[in-house]
Amino acid sequence: MKTLCIISCGKTKIWNKNPKAGPTKAESAYIGNFFNKCREYATKFYSKSWCILSAKYGLIFPDELIPGPYEATFKNPKTNPITLKELSDQIIEKGLNEYQQIVIIAGKAYADIARAVFHSKKILTPLSECKRNGYMMQKLNESIKRGVHL
Repeated sequence: MKTLCIISCGKTKIWNKNPKAGPTKAESAYIGNFFNKCREYATKFYSKSWCILSAKYGLIFPDELIPGPYEATFKNPKTNPITLKELSDQIIEKGLNEYQQIVIIAGKAYADIARAVFHSKKILTPLSECKRNGYMMQKLNESIKRGVHL
């Protein structure tokens, strides 16, 4: 079964640390601890089939360029996040519809969005029982250390 891993973007971005960073590859644009751990998990277990869910840009591949700083979140509609229709269009445009199984490594808000647009696929949300980021990080750390998928 062909599997795609989707991780959520992060609030802390390279431009918070270095405002002159300029356009940056998505895999390096987000620099928070939770994002870094999710990226480590994705690259370990799904090295050729993972992407990032951004509230501004939608489903982005690790090597896609993010032009600069932004603030958008699915948790706040006033930040004008990407729509479900736009995300659904991206699935077709980017060839993501070829995956039968979707593994979502994200908090509830982002997992719910991914689940909504990939509703016809088999969805796994291994962090859904975790109530806080600390528990998610612990679960990811254990999985990576043991070399076993969540």
